[in-house]
Amino acid sequence: MDFSYSEEQQMLQDSVQKFVQRHYDFDSRRKILTSNAGFSNEHWQLFAELGWLTVPFSTDDDGFGGLATDLMVVMEEFGKAMLVEPFLATAVLGGGLVSELGSPEQKADALPSLMSGSLQLASALAETNARYNLASVATTARGDGDHYIVDGAKTLVLNAPAAHRLLVSVRTSGETLDLSGISLLLVDKEAEGVHLQTYATVDGFQAAEVTFENVRVPVAQRLGEEGAALPAIAAVVDRATLAVCAEAIGAMDSLLTKTVEYTKTRRQFGTPIAAFQALQHRMADMFIECQLARSIVMMAAMTLDSDADSRQQQRAVSAAKSRVGRAIRKVGQEAVQLHGGIGITDELDVGHLFKRVTVIETMFGNTDFHTARFSRL
Repeated sequence: MDFSYSEEQQMLQDSVQKFVQRHYDFDSRRKILTSNAGFSNEHWQLFAELGWLTVPFSTDDDGFGGLATDLMVVMEEFGKAMLVEPFLATAVLGGGLVSELGSPEQKADALPSLMSGSLQLASALAETNARYNLASVATTARGDGDHYIVDGAKTLVLNAPAAHRLLVSVRTSGETLDLSGISLLLVDKEAEGVHLQTYATVDGFQAAEVTFENVRVPVAQRLGEEGAALPAIAAVVDRATLAVCAEAIGAMDSLLTKTVEYTKTRRQFGTPIAAFQALQHRMADMFIECQLARSIVMMAAMTLDSDADSRQQQRAVSAAKSRVGRAIRKVGQEAVQLHGGIGITDELDVGHLFKRVTVIETMFGNTDFHTARFSRL
């Protein structure tokens, strides 16, 4: 089986690598984090010009192709430099939901604007106490003529501060944990009754707690059939899970590379600590963890791109997230320990990489969640 990248994927990888080398060194990233938006609008527009915002979309949506392996190429390179632009929230999650559930008119309204960089989206899917269960939806939407009245709250909504519209999972029928009765609404962030409590996450991204109080949303803003949105939401979240796994691969590669470089310069007892066999063994274990994680993420990406049924695809994603989660713990902790005290300082990129991979381990289901999910499927 050929695991090498295609010519188009190699070109895509090269373009991201060149951007990172020219525009996204560690000091530049720290300056971006202190800006009001928390990311660079200039970089975001460059993403659009380079065609990166089309990568998650199929050619039917005028995208690059929509392959999970293409997405893996981009996210891995993003992970190496810890890019904070809202590619995951807007293009992968938000755009993915519009692509999966939207009518032709809704797609025509949103996707071209998204791909051109002028539209930002945020997906409000998680709720307090849901514990990664996408079917745990207590936010309600009751019919009122040609509108819905939305009440409830969503937690950890990535990119909500910068988003123009929110994609909100709501319960239009049934009980809180029912698999049916879940719909998806496209809500204007500035609509009356929408309230945001914004904050920066520990890894530097922007998010918000969002509450809805008697928010009127036109029925025309519902994506897909009423009460039948959960399967599509789950599929898009699985793709986003693969995306953050690929991002973690890139970040762990950077952690390994920087750790090896540091041990060659840090001297103890008159010799570089890289010469100590015990430390060589620990770095060799880090390398093995990185390679095992990359292999299983590639397997999951290829499974998503295949004709495998939904159960096989879910198993592949959970296997990857479980394996990557274990690798994150091993590689991240070893990198910090081998750097010593400076490994957790704000002035060194290793500490920032460690924060990012630690957050990724919990996103869309932590290691224990996906291990259990894999065993159930």
